[in-house]
Amino acid sequence: MPDGPLPRPGPPARTLTTPRALRQAGLIPAAALPGAEAVAARYSLSVTPAVAALIDPADPDDPIGRQYLPDPAELVTAPHELADPTADAPHSPVPGVVHRYPDRALLKPLLACPVYCRFCFRREAVGPDGGLLGEAALEAALDWFARTPAVREAILTGGDPLMLSPRRLGMILARLAALPHIEILRIHSRVPVAAPGLVNEALAAALAMETPLYLCVHANHAREFTPEAVAALGRLHRAGAVLLGQSVLLRGVNDRPEALEALFRAMLRARVKPYYLHQLDPAPGTARFAVPVEEGRAILRALRGRVTGLAWPVYVQERPEGGGKVPLGPDYAANGE
Repeated sequence: MPDGPLPRPGPPARTLTTPRALRQAGLIPAAALPGAEAVAARYSLSVTPAVAALIDPADPDDPIGRQYLPDPAELVTAPHELADPTADAPHSPVPGVVHRYPDRALLKPLLACPVYCRFCFRREAVGPDGGLLGEAALEAALDWFARTPAVREAILTGGDPLMLSPRRLGMILARLAALPHIEILRIHSRVPVAAPGLVNEALAAALAMETPLYLCVHANHAREFTPEAVAALGRLHRAGAVLLGQSVLLRGVNDRPEALEALFRAMLRARVKPYYLHQLDPAPGTARFAVPVEEGRAILRALRGRVTGLAWPVYVQERPEGGGKVPLGPDYAANGE
């Protein structure tokens, strides 16, 4: 088999879940296949047709491909990297729930995603075998929310909650919304940009409710906001979801002022308010994506005055051992600006 990209007649019809499928789609060269196979033996792999269509296989530094295509560097764990960098496990009172802050808690109804990011801080846990939270476990998790009145905000994450059927997702949201102390519902998802076809009218209808619902869309590059993604976000907006954007600062993806500016502007055009810019969590094998905090601050400082305040996210970092998020600045007053 010759090295280099294969001819690409068009995006694949199905999600690519193996290195050989990536090779056949022309997304990786033959020389990369052994390394990709080694990575896939440890970490899950999934590239949807929507994402595959965005990757330029002729560009080894393509910012979309860098997020999703396996690299042997993933098998090298740096000394500072942790299997559970956000310390979910110590703060899990029952399976599927993480309670790190007094007034809010995570519910992880499944651990499957449409795509598997190569920098994911839950990469040791997520995958197609993660499946759904079983009926008994889901009931126990919902019961925990019911008997924990200090929790005012329920956050569905995972995995990707929008991978659930509209019926199941609607049931979970309705159960949570019926609790008198739950004031806010939130969903974290990559589906609108990675698999926009899943955002049909049935799914949008499952999100339409009286309880305020915020949808945090994970996107890291402006090219992810395709016409299909924007249309999916429009359906969610019309259903009443408040759209927020969260991104991770990633080397080779968005680590330039121009790249972040384009990303934030693309979000706003799609009615998505940039909310969080995350410093990379030190999951195993993710060092190639790391951008030092001071560099991140300098990148954001360069955007000051170039973009509207609507485009300005909070730059945050998770403290070790489940200490929660802290803002990183930049501190303009300290820099005389």
